[in-house]
Amino acid sequence: MYFNGFDIFKLSKKASKRISSWDKSGGNQDYLRIKGNSTKILAEIEGPGIIKHIYFTMILQNPLDFRGAIIKIYWDNEKNPSVEVPFGDFFLIGNCRVREINSLMITVNKGIGGSYGFNTYFPMPFSNKARIEIENQSSSTFGGVYGSLWYHIDYDILDEQFPEEIGYFHAYWNREKLTKTSNAITENDINKQLWPGKNITGYDNYVILDTEGDGKLVGLFLCIDNIAGGWYGEGDDMIFIDDEIWSPSIHGTGTEEIFGGGASPQMEFCRPFSGFHLIENKNYSGNNAMYRWFIQDSIRFKKNIKWTIEHGHANNFENDYSSVAYWYQKEPHKKFRSLSSTESRIPRLPKNFKSIWAKAINIGQELITNLSKLNDEERNELVKPANDAIFQFMEGDYINALEKLKKAKDVIKQKIS
Repeated sequence: MYFNGFDIFKLSKKASKRISSWDKSGGNQDYLRIKGNSTKILAEIEGPGIIKHIYFTMILQNPLDFRGAIIKIYWDNEKNPSVEVPFGDFFLIGNCRVREINSLMITVNKGIGGSYGFNTYFPMPFSNKARIEIENQSSSTFGGVYGSLWYHIDYDILDEQFPEEIGYFHAYWNREKLTKTSNAITENDINKQLWPGKNITGYDNYVILDTEGDGKLVGLFLCIDNIAGGWYGEGDDMIFIDDEIWSPSIHGTGTEEIFGGGASPQMEFCRPFSGFHLIENKNYSGNNAMYRWFIQDSIRFKKNIKWTIEHGHANNFENDYSSVAYWYQKEPHKKFRSLSSTESRIPRLPKNFKSIWAKAINIGQELITNLSKLNDEERNELVKPANDAIFQFMEGDYINALEKLKKAKDVIKQKIS
């Protein structure tokens, strides 16, 4: 029998395997191309087995790719995917702005030239078959400036089937732009941090997940574009389990408490089980992203669950909320609501973002050409400012990063002239 835990000393598995994008000709073109408006199946695996690790990387990916491409995972020949999440959000990328992640279940690690390694370590068991695919719903090729995606999927094939109590991995993305306030809230109290309103129903809460079945919650990624400004986090989480109405079994005391932060975090942090890894501004305006893994304290449900959070105390803030719920449950699962259109998934960006991206690509290509003309010593000296500017761009500081890229380009151009 398979034991779900730190079982590295056990010799029970039948085989260890990997599916990857390696070049089957024996060459070094170890990547996959996913053209616009197309789907690629990355893996089809016969069970029983368990996926242990999934890895992706690209080189200088278009930030819009993070919402344009969808990760889908199907278990045991099901018709509806158990995982259906925009690529970036699955890996905790808040509104297309990348941060390094050093957590237990998901990591995002820097390479060079705007490249990141995206890893997930959620164990994903299956009895008969696993299918993993990426649907590129944008019009351009997925995979960065080279249109190339490298990937590994590491898994075990097992000697025997799982016991009945095993759950299948699920992940679901939701978004509400903008969160709606009740008609009972006066104009003076909308987007106000402290006010005397009361919430004794949870009716207007933002809904992270509303599903049916027998399972447990294990993770949450929450992203808030704080358009209203000011401290947004007076909102409590409320989790209604197995037909509960009021009050819920799990009721929190504020947004930062869910993610292990001190009062009103202003500094980014990233820990094994929780983090506020994106805080765009110290006055809380703009983009904020946070995660929490419920690994030692998973939240059990047997019939259904409604996972919600207030947007501001008693739901008085109008902001852009998006989220990913991660959980395990027995199949079949409730069919997910259809994702919104590709265009409507794009987060708030500068109005001329496409022009900014085109300029960044042009400068980057010129940088690469000119750097190749330098000797090793000169290249090592001059590549760091350009590399830092590219990562600054990927983090969402587009205008300042573009200026630094231009400066790096001019310095290198002057060096070779």
